[in-house]
Amino acid sequence: MELARRIRQIPPSATLALNAKANQLKAQGVDVVNFGVGEPDFDTPKNIRKAAIKAIEDGFTRYTPVGGILELKEAIIKTFHDRYHLSYSPAEIMVSCGGKHALYNLFQVIFDQGDEVVVPAPFWVSYPPMLMLAEAKPVIIPTREENGFKLTAEELKAQLTPKTKGLILNSPSNPTGMVYTQAELEALAEVVLAHNLLVISDDIYDRILFDGASFVNLAMLSPELKARTFVLNGLSKTYAMTGWRIGYAAGPSEAIQAAINLQSQSTSNPTSISQKAGVEALTGPQDTVAAMVKEFAWRRDDIYNRIRAIPGLTTPKPGGAFYIFPNFSAYYDRLNPRPGQSHSQALAEYLLEEARVAAVPGAEFGEDRCIRLSYATSRERIATGVERIAAALRNLGK
Repeated sequence: MELARRIRQIPPSATLALNAKANQLKAQGVDVVNFGVGEPDFDTPKNIRKAAIKAIEDGFTRYTPVGGILELKEAIIKTFHDRYHLSYSPAEIMVSCGGKHALYNLFQVIFDQGDEVVVPAPFWVSYPPMLMLAEAKPVIIPTREENGFKLTAEELKAQLTPKTKGLILNSPSNPTGMVYTQAELEALAEVVLAHNLLVISDDIYDRILFDGASFVNLAMLSPELKARTFVLNGLSKTYAMTGWRIGYAAGPSEAIQAAINLQSQSTSNPTSISQKAGVEALTGPQDTVAAMVKEFAWRRDDIYNRIRAIPGLTTPKPGGAFYIFPNFSAYYDRLNPRPGQSHSQALAEYLLEEARVAAVPGAEFGEDRCIRLSYATSRERIATGVERIAAALRNLGK
């Protein structure tokens, strides 16, 4: 059967494929340290689980409004206002089946064939495929390790054309863990306003910040920027709710309502039970979030110090999320990639087969010199995994 052209150009998710291979080895009894998967290793907090159980027992199991129940929208609006001093109406909020779904819907309604959208590299793996499915053109701009893998205003201006319509920013970043400062965003904001760009601010890791950092996005800087910015967020990372599939978008009502209309022709509403759990997540106690972030901060320090102790590896210190993105290119001359295989893919394959460590090749994120390691795993597994990586690198090419 010949599949549609738009589907043939879309690669499968590299992170999910790697996790599947690691799980296959585990099922065979192989001890694999999995640094590949991008989800917290904590259970969903008990109060949230109880809210879901109550929703089931109360019979809240039918269709809801497509764009989310008003109670959840109001909780999202209050969260935006209380945390970031951003004001939205219910018509400016869309609740979807995960953050990825919200992004997909937005891309479909705000970008058209031939529109250019700037994607700083390293980038989350799904941005380019989702843009291509919207018939937009992802314009990849490499960033520099010495600048913390963050896009500068000068780098942005150099790539703009009359067809440039949008800019995607993700802070804290997947895969680097880097966090934009207010000054860095203010410099980018001048370019955004001067060239009338739309901004997609992917804030899914906004609560996972270290070293006392405060969160900021472009929408928070001025009313003019808020009017041009779509803010994406969700419950998966902050509340360890990846399987519950609740994400949301906030932005100008015309586009949000169009995205809800699109959603009405695909999934309809997000799961009713998960929406009730989402209300509890946003309005209930937040102490579990603080405890999780504190643990991630310890692990960040630990894995950063361990990686830096391996000869030849370099990495900026992550400021948030739960990823680190070391540069392994000092070892690439010892590799023999297969035809069509990148160096980071070859090294990730070697680490899985020889060291029993799963990690995601940097090529999937637009930076082949690096490999992404997720420290959303126990302290003991981090120590074991990095020790295995160090030993495998010592033996590479022997």
